Amino acid sequence: MVKGNLLVISGPSGSGKSSLMKEVINEISDSYFSISSTTRAIREGEIDGINYHFISKEDFEKDIDAGFFLEWAKVHDNYYGTSLKPILKELHEGKLVICDIDVQGHKIAREKFGNLITSVFITTPDQKSLKERLIHRGTDSQEIIEKRLANAVSEMTRIREYDYVLINDDFKIALHDMLAIAYASRKKMELMDLGEFISSWANID
Repeated sequence: MVKGNLLVISGPSGSGKSSLMKEVINEISDSYFSISSTTRAIREGEIDGINYHFISKEDFEKDIDAGFFLEWAKVHDNYYGTSLKPILKELHEGKLVICDIDVQGHKIAREKFGNLITSVFITTPDQKSLKERLIHRGTDSQEIIEKRLANAVSEMTRIREYDYVLINDDFKIALHDMLAIAYASRKKMELMDLGEFISSWANID
């Protein structure tokens, strides 16, 4: 029986997902952040198993054929994806597995894992706020920012598919709510062996 559960996080780039997930992982000791796999070359300063799981194209394609990816895509001749193997390992060890995946990945994950999933869509109060954050962080060109905003508009049409929508306007409040959701997800009745519990509860000997 799987003892852990899956917390799926989605939302536009710039919504604060990474900062919130980092704090949740620091707070909850039995959590595991799912690291994506890729076939692209490792870059200076990156660490295998920290930034990505760097694997060969042959191994990636074998895992695709074997159904070992939760979701995957090919971008500029390189594969990127979320491997099921470490997720299943951590779930069987009873961990809270946290995944940062897009709306399509969330749909696939829901189909695969059902009630093991608690999903959260994180966003800003409005598009203007998101644009200001993207400009302020200074890591993207204007063209990339416009693409991210267009993607965000598309993603926002899917928020009804999530268990929770978290508006990250005030970080402290958003973190409080995010932690509450994470802890509540650990208490889902579906994760308990209720048959054994009911039998033992009724035994008065």
